[in-house]
Parts: sequence; C-alpha cells; structure tokens
Amino acid sequence: MTTLCFDFGNTRLKCAVMKDGHFEEELTLERIDMPVLEKLLSSYQPKKTILASVIHHDERIESLLASASSFHKLTHQSRLNFSIATGKPQTVGTDRLALCAAAVHLYPHQNILVIGLGTCITYNFVNQYHQFLGGAISPGMQLRFKSMNDYTAQLPLVDAGPHQPLIGYDTPTNLQSGVVQGITGEIGHFVEKYREKFGNFNVVLTGGNSLYFASQLKNGIFADINFLYKGLYALSELNN
Repeated sequence: MTTLCFDFGNTRLKCAVMKDGHFEEELTLERIDMPVLEKLLSSYQPKKTILASVIHHDERIESLLASASSFHKLTHQSRLNFSIATGKPQTVGTDRLALCAAAVHLYPHQNILVIGLGTCITYNFVNQYHQFLGGAISPGMQLRFKSMNDYTAQLPLVDAGPHQPLIGYDTPTNLQSGVVQGITGEIGHFVEKYREKFGNFNVVLTGGNSLYFASQLKNGIFADINFLYKGLYALSELNN
C-alpha cells in the first residue's frame, strides 16, 4: 500500500513515497498546482495521503487529495501518539509534530531530543511518558549565511562548501567557519544541557544537513534524513 507524505516547508516543497511503512523515495516539487498533483496521484495511485504545511497553500490541493485517497491534513487537533505539554498547542508547527510522532513511534518510552536542521533549527524534546515538552528554535545554516549578506554592506553570500577550515583565511572561509562551527557548537551545547537535566537520552539529527553535522559531533548522535516522513506516515496511519 502506497502513502504519499507531503511536506510543504518554508524553503522546499517535498513529498515522500512510503510503501507498507518503508521509505521508497523523496520527490522535490518545483511548484504545487493542480496539474502537478493530478499527475503525481495518477503515477503513484496512493491509498492514503497526509499533508504537513507551514506555508499558505491553495486549499483546492486538499480537496484533490481527499478525492483521490484517504487524506489527512496534519494540525494540532489531529490524533497524536504523544501529548503536548506546552501552553499553546496550536502554535506548534506541523513539522515539529511530525518529528515528535517519529520519536515516539521509533523510540517508545524513551527520552529523545530530535534536532531538525531546516530553514530554522528546531530542538524538540519528548520524554519517556510521550509528552512533548517543547525545546528551542534558532536560525538554520542558509538563514545565517543570508542574514550576514543582507544586513551588512560588504559581506558576500556564501554557502557551506565541502570543507570548512577551523580558522578562516579569507572573508568567505571566515563566514563558513563561523556558521558551521557555530551550529556545531550550538548543537553540542544543547545536547550537554539536556543531558545534565535528563541523564541519558537519544539524540536524532534530521534534515538536509543532518549527515554532515552528525559527523562533526560526538558519538551517540544518530542521523536520519527521513525522520520527518516516518512521523508523517505514523500519523497518517493513526488518523486514517
């Protein structure tokens, strides 16, 4: 049975093809309109679909998905496999809901910190009682590079590149070192502070840059680039 898991993020529009609970492939969508979706639905013939969106999108998309499959739109009012122990559940992004769902689905009855490396970096802590306690949000890697270019007169826009020196030898490598080493240090700091408070727990990095940063950090941190999709699939099963 095929389930399509749609993730409409701030930077990219993506869809994962899940077959019988197993990740098959990720599709990056350049745009979302009715012909694109109709072609996608025709090609994969999904039994179920689920949408997590943090952007404003055409509501006709939901109607189309509902007409072609057993469809669920993820919100804070969805059936969840965890409880939200924060003051305003309605403000929790659907991406974070999916990450917490994956945490409980894959690591039941364990404390787990899920770090999502996207447009923003989200720190999401779920305790052994399946309660989402909250966490933190900070600027993501590309956002840091872009902000230094946008808010200064002379700093160039760079990206991480394959290798970053610890000590930058020119302006681009200084920017690269500052961003990459800064994020690495930030993640390490959060993990250490959580460890002081909760003792042993699992740490999962996910998102496009997770494999890179996992290699920069201490052992015991797992990278799973498809973690969010696994959470969406679990919630699709729970709600459909």
